[in-house]
Amino acid sequence: MIKLFVPGRLCLFGEHTDWAGHYRTMNADILPGMSIVTGIEQGVYAEVEKSSIFEMTSSAHEIAHLWQDFSCRMNEQELKQVARSGSFFSYCAGVASYMLEWYKVGGVKIHITDMTLPIKSGLSSSAAICVLVARAFNLLYRLNLNTLGEMNIAYLGEQRTSSRCGRLDQACAFGVKPTLMIFDGDEIEVKALNVKKALHLVFADLGGSKDTIRILSDLNKAYPFAENEHEQLLHEALGVRNHEFVQRAITYMANGEVEALGKMMTEVEALFDRQIAPMSSALWAPKLHETLSDPQVQSWVFGGKGVGSHGDGSVQFLARDMQSQLQLVDYLNSKGMTAFKLTIKPVHTIRKAIIPVAGFGTRLYPATRMLKKDFFPILCADGMVRPVILILLEELVKSGIEEICLVLGSEEERKQYMDFFQQPLPEEHLQKLNPECLEYENTILEIGKRLHFVYQHEKLGFGHAVYQAVDFAGNEPVLLMLGDTIYRSNTKKPCALQLIERYEQCNQLMVSIHSVPLAQVSHYGILSGIWENEEKGMMRVTRMSEKPKASYAADYLGVKNAEGGREYFAVFGQYILTPEVFQQLAMDIRDAEELAAANPLAVRPEVELTKALETVRQRSGMVGVRLDGKMYDMGNPAALRMAMQEFSK
Repeated sequence: MIKLFVPGRLCLFGEHTDWAGHYRTMNADILPGMSIVTGIEQGVYAEVEKSSIFEMTSSAHEIAHLWQDFSCRMNEQELKQVARSGSFFSYCAGVASYMLEWYKVGGVKIHITDMTLPIKSGLSSSAAICVLVARAFNLLYRLNLNTLGEMNIAYLGEQRTSSRCGRLDQACAFGVKPTLMIFDGDEIEVKALNVKKALHLVFADLGGSKDTIRILSDLNKAYPFAENEHEQLLHEALGVRNHEFVQRAITYMANGEVEALGKMMTEVEALFDRQIAPMSSALWAPKLHETLSDPQVQSWVFGGKGVGSHGDGSVQFLARDMQSQLQLVDYLNSKGMTAFKLTIKPVHTIRKAIIPVAGFGTRLYPATRMLKKDFFPILCADGMVRPVILILLEELVKSGIEEICLVLGSEEERKQYMDFFQQPLPEEHLQKLNPECLEYENTILEIGKRLHFVYQHEKLGFGHAVYQAVDFAGNEPVLLMLGDTIYRSNTKKPCALQLIERYEQCNQLMVSIHSVPLAQVSHYGILSGIWENEEKGMMRVTRMSEKPKASYAADYLGVKNAEGGREYFAVFGQYILTPEVFQQLAMDIRDAEELAAANPLAVRPEVELTKALETVRQRSGMVGVRLDGKMYDMGNPAALRMAMQEFSK
């Protein structure tokens, strides 16, 4: 059984431009659609497992008044018939029929455990359900679809119903983060966006009614070619004017111009009322406009606008600050609406880090009989001698990491770390320290406050060790560093911070890489791919090979460099793991347990991180990042000698 969560989505700017941009396949004068969307904290929670049929059940009280358990044979015609029926389960059946037709899958059972997303309110509840169904089939039958693939199937499945929504709705597939989506005919481009200052958003279900099918039907009549002035104004609003608004929004978000962003929301709504709403009587929205113009509401916000296809579905506001956000939520709820808050924070997206230190350090025997290798002393450039683990932790703190989880081999090992990082020195010892060291003593104790500990009681592979921190990671991306590797940056930015800042640009599974000679590739995991930027600092990884022969690497794994030659790249020792990696590790651990149970006399297979990374890479992609720095491996005598000679220079 797999647990899934798919959020709803909030379109900040660019509603209706997804389907409008699709008409470029028929009219090249239409501009590509552009939308800024974000997942929200509300969504659909479910448990999914394989079944002989297609089943939908629920114990979510939020939809109890609408829900009746549903089941259908995995028969293409029966599923399509349900999809066309307009029933509550038509969307689910549409996606299931597509999966059966194109992937020849078996059935699934989807049990909705919780539903915190308002229905029929412009927050894409139907799209969230469609993505949920597509993701369930994808994971259970290991179809290796990436997020765009799941999104595309969710869209195509919904098209088998009476709905005619565009592809923007399925943006919920990308999770809770602001995203720019560009719709150019049949092509979709997705880019993660950053914000410099916190955006305190409020959105609310107006409790009114809207006819999305009617709205889309009326607006689509103006495409692909405008035949009168009103239709020309619609094309302009969803085309050139929308491009202007979206580009301004990206700039405002990046520069922290929150008030300007909020005022632009009101400007966008005014344009919608002038050039889009007259095209459909279903867009008459008295509740929406009454709420937008409420003087009390205006005292708390910089601006606001409608959501999704508009009408009296939902409204969104950009509040002035956190207090105004809370006051607005309370006020809207008191008016009979259902309001929610969503804060998009400007802090680094990576708050947590994991360092596995559970190994025995056998290559450094006999020193590791008494001292764990992560406590080996290293002379640093400032003349201070630090243990390896302290060097790593300092780099994380300087990179903005708030919480750090150490994966230990046993509870007994914890005492050594607690004594070092959380136990003050005796007064007699403190009196012997100079002022600089006394000040640094406080630094060590402050680092100790950030530490968490988990344990790998059985040595069942590196992936198994990393998975012990799954609860610590929560549903967030986390930085992973190796406990026997230290780094020296060539810039003022620590290597970890360089990696974090790259992650903020693409929000994908990420691994740091460095160039190694062809003669040494057999000692490393080698990655190859396609450079994503001119500086050749970010690579879309297309292939991973564990310790390949030099001849194989020369034929298949070389990556062109700026001089036109070929380079070979190995892992630099730092990763950013997405929640999807932990989901895959859970499946790999389950598979290993099933194999062990079936063959109790066989050697239990280890759970390796590399295998999970490759599976996620095939499904959702991976980015390799070349950092400006040098890595020092502390795990063997030769490397340790080099680190001791070079790290302080």
